[in-house]
Amino acid sequence: MTKERWDPLAPLPREEVIRAVERRNPRRVPLVMARWWGEGLVEQYGDRLQALERYPEDAAFLWIDLSNYADWNLPWPLKQEGAYDARCVLEDWNRLDELIACMPDPEADPRFEALKVQAEQARSEDRYIMFACWRLFFERPWEIRGMKTLIMDFCRHPQQVHHLNEALCNLYLGYLRRAVRELHPDGYWTSDDLGHQRQLFMSPKMFRELLLPYYQRIGAFLHENQMHWWLHSCGDNTEILGDLAEAGVDVFHPVQKGTMDEAAVACQHGKELSFLAGVDVQHVLQETDPQGVRAEVRFLIDTFDRPEGGMCIAAGNGIVSGTPFENIAAFLDEAVRYGSEHRAEYNR
Repeated sequence: MTKERWDPLAPLPREEVIRAVERRNPRRVPLVMARWWGEGLVEQYGDRLQALERYPEDAAFLWIDLSNYADWNLPWPLKQEGAYDARCVLEDWNRLDELIACMPDPEADPRFEALKVQAEQARSEDRYIMFACWRLFFERPWEIRGMKTLIMDFCRHPQQVHHLNEALCNLYLGYLRRAVRELHPDGYWTSDDLGHQRQLFMSPKMFRELLLPYYQRIGAFLHENQMHWWLHSCGDNTEILGDLAEAGVDVFHPVQKGTMDEAAVACQHGKELSFLAGVDVQHVLQETDPQGVRAEVRFLIDTFDRPEGGMCIAAGNGIVSGTPFENIAAFLDEAVRYGSEHRAEYNR
């Protein structure tokens, strides 16, 4: 380990983030999605948040949004009213092939021109680059069918669920092929909120039958192209963490506090997964004081940062309005300070 002086507040070079993910002795615990400003926070604090930009963000994100279904030019009107998880893009499975035919063409997506500029800038700064798109094989299908309807579809219409996920898998792989060719990212960030606060939304058996085959295809492509897979999944994912690792997930986020046992997860899966441990935005950041926030950051680092690495740190989800500013600052400051000290002890 090199002994040169370095500024812990500077973004880590690309290789140091790779070292953390691949458990090769990074010099600091990376901060990734730590300055994640959620609903209402910018409106609450405005320019005051600029003071927190002194803390690093150790990955550069290149975002593609595939959830604007109005852009798909479907031959039927979209349902816009009601709760978000009850809206439905496809009400009739008989029109599934029509929906698939309207899916965007990755090779014709004009947004890559702007992403190439962002990627070039990130490379010039020696940043770790993440190609990123929310929603995968559970979240997007429930956007398309509505959550309650999709859960029933798992039992009533499994073949249609497979047909939809096969098409979505081809769509994602098309975007990933173009990203590899034109953007040269180091990692792929995506999400599937597979659990709620007590358990999975589906049985492990149903996950393995209806979703896992498509996870495996994504994982195989990423590893063939030397990309890390970062998966965000809220809720209790305990029963399928081994499946996710075998499918090719490299980094799991957030290990949601109160739904998963952090110590047990780190002990059982720390050799097969790295963790982007998320500081709890629901209670810890909202309800404790700065000292309590700092103690929680130290607990997470002590739990997940192995001697060889294997940990990054983040907000558990978007930090929302009502969160004390001092708590946000304490989280970021302690993540840098203790994340540096902890690695220094291991690398001494």
